[in-house]
Amino acid sequence: MTVSPCRNNFFVTHKDIYQFLLAVHENCLNNNCRQIVSISLELDWVDPLVVLAKLAQANEINFYFENRGKGEAIAAIDAVAKLQIDGQDRFNQAEYFIKNCLKNIINFGDIHQPFASPRFFCYFSFFNQNIQSDYPFPSATIFLPRWQIAVKNQRCILVANILITANANLEKIWHNLWSKTELINSLEYFSPKLDFLSTHFSKQSVTQGTEFKRSVVSALQKIQASHLSKIVLADALDVRANHQFDLYKSLDNLRQIHPNCYVFSTSNGKGQNFIGASPERLICIQNQQLISDALAGSAPRGKTPEEDAANANRLLNSEKERHEHSLVIDFITQRLSQLGLSPQVLPPRLRQLSNIQHLWTPISAIVPANVHPLKIVAQLHPTPAVAGAARDVACAEIRRYESFERGLYAAPLGWIDSQGNCEFIVGIRSALIDGDRARLYAGAGIVAGSDPDKEFAEVQLKLQALLKALV
Repeated sequence: MTVSPCRNNFFVTHKDIYQFLLAVHENCLNNNCRQIVSISLELDWVDPLVVLAKLAQANEINFYFENRGKGEAIAAIDAVAKLQIDGQDRFNQAEYFIKNCLKNIINFGDIHQPFASPRFFCYFSFFNQNIQSDYPFPSATIFLPRWQIAVKNQRCILVANILITANANLEKIWHNLWSKTELINSLEYFSPKLDFLSTHFSKQSVTQGTEFKRSVVSALQKIQASHLSKIVLADALDVRANHQFDLYKSLDNLRQIHPNCYVFSTSNGKGQNFIGASPERLICIQNQQLISDALAGSAPRGKTPEEDAANANRLLNSEKERHEHSLVIDFITQRLSQLGLSPQVLPPRLRQLSNIQHLWTPISAIVPANVHPLKIVAQLHPTPAVAGAARDVACAEIRRYESFERGLYAAPLGWIDSQGNCEFIVGIRSALIDGDRARLYAGAGIVAGSDPDKEFAEVQLKLQALLKALV
């Protein structure tokens, strides 16, 4: 087994780590306190999805996050510290929780290496309060995982976050750390080969096509009356399979079908999972450099190169699609400016996925050290790409039009580390999985000039792409 986490670039032995744990335990004994130690270990390369499949338990929360284009994947398993809340103050409370936890963490290892520091994993619902009491996720969950396994290109890092108390059984803690490490390392030669299976579904739309189109017509009337300039209407599809959904095979299918998207999964520790493949990054901060995606305006991919190019050209030159896109750019730049940032709009381009293409404009900014990432998330969510404009009016109308709970659909999911780096995506092209049942979500932006039939067709295109991955 390869174990080479290093302090000051020297090889670290089992004895070094044990002595470190002894010192922390002695401090807890002397001061009757609690301490979280975060130990980073470099291992032989292993697929974090395989680790998640092996170690995750149904009664524990977890998080999976992968971007193949960046050569990154991370699995967070179980929680050593957790906050679950509802209400308008959820982002502030989440920030306070993270800052408090960080005061109590002692690191062992080089935390400046990629993915070697402890990360807090967060997911927030679309609205700050879920109306339907049976929705299985609270409106905010933030946790520090017990086990964090990540790969960045060819490097693989395990972070173990361990709670040490005055009466902790150090021998048991020590044994558990190394048994888990050895188990993870033994998976390196195991290739899951997650093949597509034949799955039979019974399907039922939560809203019928005529009802969705009727909502679009009503929304267009409000737009014409200048009550708002855009609204994003979502549809949901309930499906039931002939077997329990296999979360890990579905995630592997998603990353094969959508290699340019963020593949994600969250578990509530009660048997339900929220998964998807999102093309939309809300924010990424690395060394105080922020990037946010303005992603709005869509067209299908073509069946031939000529048709594909023609669709792309129409998208780039469509007044309706460009207007929808500009609403998102304006919103993000204004919101970042209100926080004291100086956003720079990068040249627009196309974001081409397997079955759909979008207008895409990256926006960058430098983040001052005193601006916490969650303040930016709170400022941006929800963008006009998933809500509309004016935002508050659009959100009120969404509640009126949609008969289902959005929950985590179109909401921020991501991580924050101890240095203020973070990555949050928007949970679109997603599904809520519960045993042999799933609810799939997709939406379309409605602006002046929208056609109800075309908007319904766009939603169905997105739903079918997601349905194809579920097994």
